[in-house]
Amino acid sequence: MPIVNYIIIAANVAAYIYEVSLGADLERFIKEVAVVPAEYIGFLSGYNVPLQKLLTAPFASMFLHGGFLHLIGNMWFLYIFGDNVEDRMGHLRYFLFYLFCGLAATAAHILISPTSPIPIIGASGAISGVLGAYLALFPRASILTLVFFFYFFEIVEIPALVYLGLWFVIQLNSGILQTLLSPSEVQGGVAWWAHIGGFVAGLVLQRLFREEPRAPRYKELFYPF
Repeated sequence: MPIVNYIIIAANVAAYIYEVSLGADLERFIKEVAVVPAEYIGFLSGYNVPLQKLLTAPFASMFLHGGFLHLIGNMWFLYIFGDNVEDRMGHLRYFLFYLFCGLAATAAHILISPTSPIPIIGASGAISGVLGAYLALFPRASILTLVFFFYFFEIVEIPALVYLGLWFVIQLNSGILQTLLSPSEVQGGVAWWAHIGGFVAGLVLQRLFREEPRAPRYKELFYPF
C-alpha cells in the first residue's frame, strides 16, 4: 500500500483547507512562508532576510496551492504515478526522494528567476520528479489517456515513454518561451523551470533511491531426486 503517497496527498489537502480558512489573510501568509526568489539574492547581498524563513520556505511551498484546480491537478498526477514509484523505492526512500525533487525544482526556478518577487507555491516541482522517476522505472507501462479528435474524444493507451516524453517537451518549450518573452522580475503563472528541474532531478536521483528487485529463490522451487 502506498502509505507515504496517501499521506503526502492528505497533507496537501489539509494545507489547502487551511489556506481557504485564512480568507483575506491568505496573500500575507503566502508571502511570509513561501519561497520568494528575490529574498535569497537579497540575503546574499546583505539584506536583512530571516535565515529561518529561507530554510523552511522550500518545504512549505511544496504543500501550498494557488487554487482548487491547481490542487486537484497536482494530486491527480501524484495519485496516478506516485504509488508505483513508492513501490520500487520503499516508503522512507520515496518520501526523501519526493522532498529532494521538490528542493531541486525550487532551486531551478530561483536560478532562472533570481530577482522575482513573486512567491512560488505548489507540489508540481516535486511531482515532476516522481514523473521523471516513473519514466526511468516504467518506460513501457501503458497510460490511459483521454485524447480529443475535434468534437470527439477517445480513451487510448499511450506508452509512458511517449506520454511523459511529450509532457517534458511541452514544459521545456513553455519554459524557454516564458524566459525569452517575459523579464524574470515580472514572471508569474506557471513555474515551468521548476517542473523541468524536478523532472531532471527525478530521472537522476531515482537510481540512488530505488530498491533493486530481489532475485527469486529458486532453491525453494526445485528439489533433487
